[in-house]
Amino acid sequence: MSSMTLHIYDTMAGQKRPFTPLEPGKVGIYVCGPTVYDMSHVGHARVYVAFDTIVRYLRRKFTVNYVRNYTDVDDKIIKRAREHNEEPGVLAQRFISEFEADMQSLGVAPANLQPRVTDHIKEIVDLVERLIKSGAAYPVDGDVYFSIEKFPTYGRLGRRRIDDMEAGARVEVDMKKHHPMDFALWKAAKPGEPFWDSPWGKGRPGWHIECSAMSAKHLAESFDIHGGGKDLIFPHHENEIAQSEAASG
Repeated sequence: MSSMTLHIYDTMAGQKRPFTPLEPGKVGIYVCGPTVYDMSHVGHARVYVAFDTIVRYLRRKFTVNYVRNYTDVDDKIIKRAREHNEEPGVLAQRFISEFEADMQSLGVAPANLQPRVTDHIKEIVDLVERLIKSGAAYPVDGDVYFSIEKFPTYGRLGRRRIDDMEAGARVEVDMKKHHPMDFALWKAAKPGEPFWDSPWGKGRPGWHIECSAMSAKHLAESFDIHGGGKDLIFPHHENEIAQSEAASG
C-alpha cells in the first residue's frame, strides 16, 4: 500500500473521508452477516465479496480484526422453520452451512470471528439492562422497547426526522409503545418459539440489539468500520447507533 491517504465513504457524512484507525496499525471492522432463513442470493454475494476485498486491501498495511455475525434466531427463521416443520436451530445451521459453501465458491475468506446471536444471549440481556437503567428503554408485558425520543439525533444516519417517520415493514405497530417507531430490544416468548430466561421473563432478542452486543464484545464500544448491505442503513444500522451510543453514554 502506498503512502497516499486512504479515503473511505462515510454514510453518516455522505462523502468520502480520510481513514485513520483509532489505534495505529490496527483496524476493527464489523459487518452485519446474513439472517440464515433461506439460500443466499446475488445481493448477499455482492456485499461479502466487497468487504472481503476491502479487508484484503487493509491487511496490506494494518492488522485487521474482521467480525461478521450470523443472525440465527429471528422472526423470519421461526416462520420458515414452521413452514418446513423443522426446528429453528436446525434450519439456521443448514443455511449457515449453505452460506459458507457459497462464500468458499466465491473465494471469500472467513472473517476472523463469526459469532452467532444464540451464543451471546447473556451479553444481549446485559446490554438491554443497561439501556433500561439509563432511561433509554422501557419494559412492557415482557417486551422491552428502545425509546427513540430519548435519543435526540435518531434518524441522522438515514437522514430522517422522527416527526416524519411511520412504522416500516419490519416494525409491528403496538399501542404499548411510547412512539410507533420504538423498536424491540427483547421480545416476550410466544408458544412454539425459541426462548431464553431474562429479567423480563422468557423471550428472545430483537433484531438490532444483537449486533450492538456482539460488536462490543468482540471489538469494542468504538471501532473503525461498520458495514453491511445498503438496505440495512435504516432501520438496522440507525437503531444500532442509537442503542450503542445510549448504552455507552
